Amino acid sequence: MAVQSAQPAPPLSHSCVPTHVAIIMDGNGRWARQRGLPRMAGHRAGTENIRQVIERFADYGVKYLTLYAFSTENWTRPRLEVQGLMRILSRVIKRETKHFHENGIRLLHLGNLDGLSPKLQREVLDAIELTKDNDRMAVCIAFNYGGRAEIVDAVRRLMADGMRPEDVDEDVFSSHLYTANLPDPDLIIRTAGEMRVSNFLLWQGAYAEFYSTTVYWPDFDSEDIDQALLAYSQRKRRFGGLAPEDDERSASRRRPSQHSPKR
Repeated sequence: MAVQSAQPAPPLSHSCVPTHVAIIMDGNGRWARQRGLPRMAGHRAGTENIRQVIERFADYGVKYLTLYAFSTENWTRPRLEVQGLMRILSRVIKRETKHFHENGIRLLHLGNLDGLSPKLQREVLDAIELTKDNDRMAVCIAFNYGGRAEIVDAVRRLMADGMRPEDVDEDVFSSHLYTANLPDPDLIIRTAGEMRVSNFLLWQGAYAEFYSTTVYWPDFDSEDIDQALLAYSQRKRRFGGLAPEDDERSASRRRPSQHSPKR
């Protein structure tokens, strides 16, 4: 069963569409405060658009979508808020897993399941198992995730594997991260106007394009996705090198000689 489009996708060529998009879902609390609502109302509202966001990116052919749902630092929030976030995760898993499975979406978890209740851990693992063979899109939920913790865990795994220093390169290190076998993100989107990555995909996002929107996460919709992908399509990705038009050597080869006869 194909994912149903919310609206026709604007014409972007396949080469302009990122393979992997990651989103820092920010602004739930501010969204609620503007409406005179408790913070948990904002978090609940933030789950209501997850399906349409996933479907919109699927329309474009994005193959990997990572959603930053709960960081390792979020444990410092008030106890009742943390408990509420855990209940919301459980509710979303129960509500959405069947839909995602029927629409070819594979669910993955990035982070550490420790700290989650045994019941919630089982719900996450069951959703991963049910959808493991789907290949339309992989949706990675970064829950109890921190970029620094991930790097520390990778170092510990390398040491536990008895790796010699001279045998460790970037590929080996990447294979010990939570994101092993996933491509690095091409585009990181942050909602609610902040301009920082907040301990998110620190290794993997080294050359990701960054896009910030002032829209709060509960209001982030298909039109905002269209704008983000259009902006991405207009970026020049050099990965530390030069684009052909910026390379003076290439330019000199293309530039006609001063002594060339005029035509």
